Amino acid sequence: MKIGLIGLGRMGYNLALNLKDKNHEVVVFNRTLAKVEEAEKDGLIGAYSIEELVAKLEKPRIIWIMVPAGDPVDQMINNLIPHLDKGDIIIDGGNSNYKDTLRRYEELKAKGFNFVDVGTSGGISGARNGACMMVGAEDKVFKVIEPFIKDACVENGYLHTGANGSGHYVKMIHNGVEYGMLQAIAEGFEILEQSRFDLDFKEIARVWNNGSVIRGWLMELMENAFSKDPKLESIKGIIHSSGEGLWTVQEALEIGVPAHVIASSLFVRYRSFQDDTFSGKVIAALRNEFGGHKVEKK
Repeated sequence: MKIGLIGLGRMGYNLALNLKDKNHEVVVFNRTLAKVEEAEKDGLIGAYSIEELVAKLEKPRIIWIMVPAGDPVDQMINNLIPHLDKGDIIIDGGNSNYKDTLRRYEELKAKGFNFVDVGTSGGISGARNGACMMVGAEDKVFKVIEPFIKDACVENGYLHTGANGSGHYVKMIHNGVEYGMLQAIAEGFEILEQSRFDLDFKEIARVWNNGSVIRGWLMELMENAFSKDPKLESIKGIIHSSGEGLWTVQEALEIGVPAHVIASSLFVRYRSFQDDTFSGKVIAALRNEFGGHKVEKK
């Protein structure tokens, strides 16, 4: 299949390479044109304007947007619409608020365009080698895009979650769960760090990841982080937030579901800008490992 992809950040670039490896033709555009030149060297099809990208696609055009949530998504959609035909498909693969997604779906549907929301998990390595995707789309539209969604994901790693908005909704709750899991790991290592024992955190992460109840990718990444910096001394415990934890807590409040762990983990992130803690370092290091998220250096 031939797909247009806009936004060559960490996730978008690796997703484009992933799809190319699965024999899809990927036409890419990025606001910083140097990234387009780099992509061409890696075998992707470059486009140096939105008009050129659209012209290089076959009808119905499929255009996957990987830009930051909020206004950048609306701006990109508005820039695309004059060059598209009715029936073309726009996919938002970023971490958009599902309420924005519902609004965009209705606006685009009224103009004759198809809109799909894809919640994407797995970090940079997932985008490159096999992601996990949650897809909100009309049934007829999902059937069109399913072949390359399947190719972009690990085995059993994608789900048509249902109606438009549901993909971003499920991904939002996923990120809320992620907040709580990261916080539990961080608190555990802070207790270890404050204990009377001289402990090797890298080796603890290794053994916990082999046969224990809490084994998993996060523990593997924890081992990686400690192998680079055994005491995490080079970074500050400042934990940045993408917004989805906040949205999850807001949703819980709106529908009346108690979410103590997720809410507490969100407040810890705000507190991290005031106090430097070892648990903050652990979460910051983990987020850098799986998503390349910024860490504050000492």
